[in-house]
Amino acid sequence: MRSRPFVLASASPARLRLLQQAGVDPHVIVSGVDEEAVAAGLGPRETAEVLALAKAEAVAQGQLPVAALVLGCDSVFEFEQVGLGKPRTPEEALARGVAMSGRSGTLWTGHTLIDSAAGVTVSEVVGTTVHFAEFSTAEMQAYVATGEPMQVAGGFTLDGLGAALVLGVDGDPGNVIGVSVPCVRRLVKQLGLEWYS
Repeated sequence: MRSRPFVLASASPARLRLLQQAGVDPHVIVSGVDEEAVAAGLGPRETAEVLALAKAEAVAQGQLPVAALVLGCDSVFEFEQVGLGKPRTPEEALARGVAMSGRSGTLWTGHTLIDSAAGVTVSEVVGTTVHFAEFSTAEMQAYVATGEPMQVAGGFTLDGLGAALVLGVDGDPGNVIGVSVPCVRRLVKQLGLEWYS
């Protein structure tokens, strides 16, 4: 796989960083997919799955390095059976955070990998349960004031300031950050390629 160009169909610096830490140095091409139009009426898990596919396909149809592998990802946080993307306002981020204090939810990340040379697409959705610490409204207001919650699905991070609000996770922590590297390895193998070669 390392001999093939790898394209990340996402502007997420966290996804890029996780892939680079795993030895993958992707080209970044942002898809420009209208997420609300594509995912209208879908549940949280399905939204992550459909948007990952839409992003990968949109980028795969454009100008790519020869024989590129294209990875599309999308994350949705499910809390009380409702899918939460990025908060639209600080007030929304605050309300979400206060509701999550001392509770748990599931972060779904859809992963789609396209082999542009073979015309083959493989996908997988990974869920990770996130357990939140108990925190005060004042703590959440201070966190929201940093601006960090406005940039991420669910309105919290595991790899930044929001980590102090998380007791732990059940599953892959990288998935919460934005990409499950073990999942990407499985998808690479499904394409008949080897992760380390």
